[in-house]
Amino acid sequence: MSLLNEFESYRAKMNVRILSEDNQAVKRFFGVDTLTYQDGALDRKTKEMLGLVSSLVLRCDDCIKYHVLECHKLGVTVKEFFEIFSVGLVVGGSIVIPHMRRAVEFLDELESQNRTV
Repeated sequence: MSLLNEFESYRAKMNVRILSEDNQAVKRFFGVDTLTYQDGALDRKTKEMLGLVSSLVLRCDDCIKYHVLECHKLGVTVKEFFEIFSVGLVVGGSIVIPHMRRAVEFLDELESQNRTV
């Protein structure tokens, strides 16, 4: 299974499981997350790029994959991705490098799928 398919399948399955519980705090947090990334004073693309930098600095690989995917869907170019990665690297330091490697691996898969479609 590809990195993309594995990520999307697991995320969808677990989100259904989590949201099936009767827990308002969890459901509201998921709702706030969705609202936060909608267009506002900042457009969605900018917010996703900010989310990617934050995820790199916090070293959350699932978050990084999610924001790489969303940025890719919104037309972020490879050159723009590497500028995003450079901001994350400067803010987070060398500990970000392993996470950046996995982000680039995921991005490369997305880019290769675009070339075959």
